[in-house]
Amino acid sequence: MIKLVHFADLHLGVENYGRMDPATGLSTRLSDFLRALDEVIDYALDPANEIDLVIFAGDAFKTRTPSPTYQREFASRIRRLSAAGLPTVLVVGNHDMPHASGRAHTLEIYDTLEIEHVHVARKPQVFDLETRHGPVQVVALPWVVRSLLLTREEHKGKSLPEINELIQGKLVNIVEGEEGLISKLNQDVPRVLAAHATVQGATYGSERSVMLGQDVVLPPSLVRNPAWDYVALGHIHKHQVLYDDPPVIYAGSIERIDFGEEEEDKGFIVAEVERGRANWQFHRLNVRRFVTIRVQASGDDPTAQVLEAIAQTDITDAVVRVLIQTTADREPLLRDDEIRQALRPAFHVAAVVHEVERKIRLRLGQVSVEEMTPREVLVSYLEARQTPPERIEVLLQYAERIFQGEE
Repeated sequence: MIKLVHFADLHLGVENYGRMDPATGLSTRLSDFLRALDEVIDYALDPANEIDLVIFAGDAFKTRTPSPTYQREFASRIRRLSAAGLPTVLVVGNHDMPHASGRAHTLEIYDTLEIEHVHVARKPQVFDLETRHGPVQVVALPWVVRSLLLTREEHKGKSLPEINELIQGKLVNIVEGEEGLISKLNQDVPRVLAAHATVQGATYGSERSVMLGQDVVLPPSLVRNPAWDYVALGHIHKHQVLYDDPPVIYAGSIERIDFGEEEEDKGFIVAEVERGRANWQFHRLNVRRFVTIRVQASGDDPTAQVLEAIAQTDITDAVVRVLIQTTADREPLLRDDEIRQALRPAFHVAAVVHEVERKIRLRLGQVSVEEMTPREVLVSYLEARQTPPERIEVLLQYAERIFQGEE
């Protein structure tokens, strides 16, 4: 049996809701992300935890061109794992990929320098690894780049769903085909699939809006193949368990990125894996809290109502936003200077928003928005923007999933 740490979606470089730390010259939010990463690395290196393998399932940085500072900070943590002789697999995610095929990805330097015990997956491949408690095989699936799997002729004249179906078929063949990756596996050795991808059935977090139309969605059959003993996933920021046998798990991001992740626990997975069986546990990290204060302030003293709501909420060292619902006649009575003074214990005040009730009803054409269905509103908006009909059709296909509550 081998014991592994599985984490993903670090996104170094996300510095919203922070400020410059004069002592270090770095963003205070960078410190948040590095503190979370250090917790993961410290756990993996603690002899009492007996970790044999570390899997990072992709997206080390926010952008494809991280600053030297971000690269230095990430490299110093990977160096600790390497120096301890702990096998580490780094799966290349979509944020790690270059825009052009000839350029290096953000993790390529570890391969170039042949950093001991560090294995980088830029293409689908099998890693045969020796650990202190025996061998393990890791099949790695990095982020899928359509242009690397399809020729221009295969793209030509096909819709996005048709292209994705073609890519799915090629991926399945790469993994499960007669000469696929599974055929190279040892029947008696624990097997782990590590992938940076969207799997059909996963629940998206706040990043959903920027991924629609961009993801190649893996079929459940690929990750539920009995060849795997454990499946370590990255890309979706919300921690979740898709299936139990074998365990198919998104570790989730290790720090909150925005208010869309306010209610999500952040952490990493520790799994005990042997051939035919795996046990796992989610380890919650102590990360920056995000707090939303919603208050109805339409009384005689709306400012007092807001101050009372703030006093009843623990905002110490949290990223805070205040959403004030009020009326047009009460809004002038709001004293923002007093409200911001009450918010001083917060780590960062993201916004103080006045949501003012208006009697005027918004209209699109001759019909008020309130009288239209979500689909009708979207169609009217797109037509007003002179969006091409074929583009409208594609957008409506994705919008229908949202309207129907599908994930």
